[in-house]
Amino acid sequence: MTDTITRINKLEEQVVELLELCQRLGDDNKELRAQLHHLTSERSNLIEQKEKIRVQVESMITRLRSMEKA
Repeated sequence: MTDTITRINKLEEQVVELLELCQRLGDDNKELRAQLHHLTSERSNLIEQKEKIRVQVESMITRLRSMEKA
């Protein structure tokens, strides 16, 4: 009888540990999803800024070339 109780107690401890692990993994997953969202947004902003700068540089080059010809 005590062996059965011991095994049940051990199983209960394992279930509690598993539940705690699931909770930690869920929290980590939420945090990683938030980081991914933030980084994706930041990447999008950087791509947009890069495109604006590229257009400005091309415009400056065009103006310089037109000044050379004048």
